[in-house]
Amino acid sequence: MSVALKTTGQKQGGRFVKGQSGNPKGRAKNVPNKLTTELKDMILQALDGAGGVSYLKRQADENPSAFLTLLGKVIPLQVKADTTGTYTVTWLPPEA
Repeated sequence: MSVALKTTGQKQGGRFVKGQSGNPKGRAKNVPNKLTTELKDMILQALDGAGGVSYLKRQADENPSAFLTLLGKVIPLQVKADTTGTYTVTWLPPEA
């Protein structure tokens, strides 16, 4: 059975042909989803209302597991560095 296609890639009757859509170029790269942007704004507003940096410091002390999980979500997974030199890492105790 042959189905005529409109210029949008739709079959007659309104459904799209498999592998085609009404917007073949899709969303432009680096354009965030509107819902994601709004959710991030709400989270930042809630953080500000809870005390901002002082709240995060308190959570790091009182709930280190949850705080480290948060860090794992927001810090980039890959770090590019020049590894030809010598590096010293010093862990400092938290400020009282």
